[in-house]
Amino acid sequence: MTRALSPRGMAVAAVLVGTGALSGCSLFSPLPTIELIKASASAATVAIGQGPNKASQTVFQGAAVPKRVCIEYNRSLQMPDFVPALMAELKDHQVASRVFDVGVRPGDEECPAWLHYAGLQQWDKPPLSDQMRPYLANATLSLHDAGGRLMSASTYQSEEAVMGLGKWGSTRNKLAPVVKALLTGFEG
Repeated sequence: MTRALSPRGMAVAAVLVGTGALSGCSLFSPLPTIELIKASASAATVAIGQGPNKASQTVFQGAAVPKRVCIEYNRSLQMPDFVPALMAELKDHQVASRVFDVGVRPGDEECPAWLHYAGLQQWDKPPLSDQMRPYLANATLSLHDAGGRLMSASTYQSEEAVMGLGKWGSTRNKLAPVVKALLTGFEG
């Protein structure tokens, strides 16, 4: 005696037959699990990179935000993304910037304000990696008027909270609150 399949049973049978007909596919393939693990690791790495960044030790003299700033290039900080990240953050605050070498600062007309920076680069292994990679451990920015007087200063310090995972954030994410504090006086 033959039994007729219900519509639901026919759908299940069609799925089983269809997946069995595909070459190299099975219902118990480890590949989806591996892909899920890789995707989770990727998402965790992105979340870690957005770690808590904040400005600290801010000094603000209440001066107006300059329209143009000259950045004094610091050869001792060997992070290729530092100056571009700094310039991008200044641009987001409508401050034009250019870089000059130490001792070659343009005149007061071209540079009504200048910015000095110092930082510390350290090396470590990011989560889920066996390769050493550099990261910005701390940075200090100071903004001076054309006469050399301090207008403002602020610092970024790598947070060791949450197993120190915030240190893997981008240089720009780390500098964003420091530039904001430098230009507005507000840490946040």
